[in-house]
Formats: sequence, structure tokens, C-alpha cells
Amino acid sequence: MGRSRGGLTTKVHMACDSLGRPVRFLIAPGQSHDILAVPALLEGHCPAAVLADRAYDANILRRYLDQIGAKAVIPSTRSRKAPIPHDPSLYKLRNRVERCFNRLKHFRRFATRFDRLASHYLAFIHIAASMLWMR
Repeated sequence: MGRSRGGLTTKVHMACDSLGRPVRFLIAPGQSHDILAVPALLEGHCPAAVLADRAYDANILRRYLDQIGAKAVIPSTRSRKAPIPHDPSLYKLRNRVERCFNRLKHFRRFATRFDRLASHYLAFIHIAASMLWMR
């Protein structure tokens, strides 16, 4: 659990396959940056492309994705002096991750985070994800 202005919080990071089904989860403290979770989520996988939003736009992450042979489909932040182009048609598929989170939020225990221990919460996330795979 991490501490923020709202109290103790956590973030759920998820990797999905091309059909929008959950593949891997990671729970991080609420104050940690999103980019820190990417290497752990992609460990052992060889994706052709990684689709992410503007929060993941960093040169360090782009170099890491080049090293593993994945194409970075990440729009540049507005503060970047020289914007890096991305494939807009491929970026439209990123909504599959958002839809997967929406399906997971139908499970009340996932949406409200009642569990006190991160291990119990992560175990339920795996149960909910397996139920999504069975549909």
C-alpha cells in the first residue's frame, strides 16, 4: 500500500493480450510511477508491440522496448519538444485494456478494494481474471 493525499492507495497494473484478455497483474503503491511496472509486466513475454497512454512516454521505456524487440505505440506528451510519431490505427486498439479493466470492475471486491492484504487482493484479481477467460 502506498500513501497519497487520499490515504492509503494501490495501483493495479495489467498486461493484456491482443484480444483484451488479462495476462499478468502487478500491484504497486499508489505513489509509484506507472513506468516502473512495465519491466515486471513484460518479463518473459516477447510482445510485437506495446500500447500505452501518454503517461508511459519516456525515453527510458522506449529504449527498454527496443531492447526486447517490441514496437512502442505511445503518443508523445505535449511537453516533448520533438514529438515521436506513433501508429494511430494500432493505438486505437488500446481501448481493449480499458474495457478489460471495466469488466474487472464489475466484481465488487475488485472495484472497492476491501482486502487489507495485497496478497489477498492479488489472489482475487487472479480469480476474477480467470472468470473473464472462461467467458
